[in-house]
Amino acid sequence: MSSTKASTPKASSAKAGTRTGRRAGKGRSGPSSSDLLGVLVLVVTGSLAACGWIRNQDGGSDAPTSGPVTTAPAGAQVTIRFLDVGQGDAILIRSPEGKTALIDGGRSAERLSDQLEKYGVTRLDLMIATHADADHIAGLVPAAALKPRLFINNGMGGTTQTWERLVKALQGVDATFTKASNQTVNLGSVKLRVIAPPPGMPDDQNLNSVGLAVQFGEFRALLTGDSESPETEGWMAQERADLRGPFQVYKSIHHGAANGDTVGWLASVRPQNVVISVGQNSYGHPTDSALRLYRQSGARVYRTDRQGTVTFQGRADGTYTADTDR
Repeated sequence: MSSTKASTPKASSAKAGTRTGRRAGKGRSGPSSSDLLGVLVLVVTGSLAACGWIRNQDGGSDAPTSGPVTTAPAGAQVTIRFLDVGQGDAILIRSPEGKTALIDGGRSAERLSDQLEKYGVTRLDLMIATHADADHIAGLVPAAALKPRLFINNGMGGTTQTWERLVKALQGVDATFTKASNQTVNLGSVKLRVIAPPPGMPDDQNLNSVGLAVQFGEFRALLTGDSESPETEGWMAQERADLRGPFQVYKSIHHGAANGDTVGWLASVRPQNVVISVGQNSYGHPTDSALRLYRQSGARVYRTDRQGTVTFQGRADGTYTADTDR
C-alpha cells in the first residue's frame, strides 16, 4: 500500500482489491430497560464530564476538548475500518495509542464477533449506537462483553427485544450511558466530535441518527448513520464547522438509500472517498441515484458488499492509505 496525499481524486467505480488513497417487548409492571436508560443518562453524564474524558459543547463551536491532550508520535496513524457485516453498519476506530471505538454493530452478532476477533479487538473504550434499528445494534450485544467504558446513543430508547438485550448487556458490564449532546470525546490523540440530532426532528430513529466527526490532525472522517435529508438540512442550517468539508473519508448515508445523501449535503461535506456499508438486501441499496451523486461529487466509491472490510489509515498531515479485503 502507498500513501495518498489529501486531495480530491477523480471519480471511479469501486473495484475489488487494494486501493490507495419492531417487535415490542412484553408489558411489565416495573420500569423497562428503556426507562432505566433514561435514568442512567441523567445520573452519570455529569461524572464523566467531571473526570475529563468528555466535554459538552454548544452547536458547532470549535471549543477545545477537555482533559489532557495526548500527542501522537511522528508517523502515527488512526485506523478506521468499515467492517464487512452484511446489510448494516459497523465501524471500528483505533487511535495510535490503541484506544478503540465501535460505531454500530450490524444485524449479525456472529459476523460482528468474527470481525472483532479478526482485528484483535479485546477491549472497547467507546461504543456508539447511531440509532436503535436492528441492522445497527444487533452486533453490539455480544460486543458489550468487551466492556466499553462509555455508551452513547440518541436518547430514544428502542422498542425491540434486541434493544432490551443490548441495554441489559451494557448494564452488566457497568458501561456508562449518555445521550449525544455535541460532546467531544478524546480517544487518545484522536478527537471524536459527537453530532447530536438537530432540534425539531420527528419521532423517528433514522431522523435522529447520531453523527460522528473524526479528527486526527488534518485527517478527517464523517459518519452519520441513517440520517435522511430533513436531518442533514437541519445540520446545515446550524452552520456547524465540524460538518464542513473536505473530509478524506465519508460513510454513505443509509447504505446508499434514495432518501439519504443530497447534492447540497455532499457539496457541504466534500468527500474524497465514500464508503457504502451494504450487503445483500431487498431495498435496492445502494440506489442508482445515490451512486450517481457520488460520481458527480468526484469521490472514490467503496462498497463492503463487493470489497469486504474497507480500511483507512490516516496520518496527522492529512495523508492516508486505503485497503480492502478483496
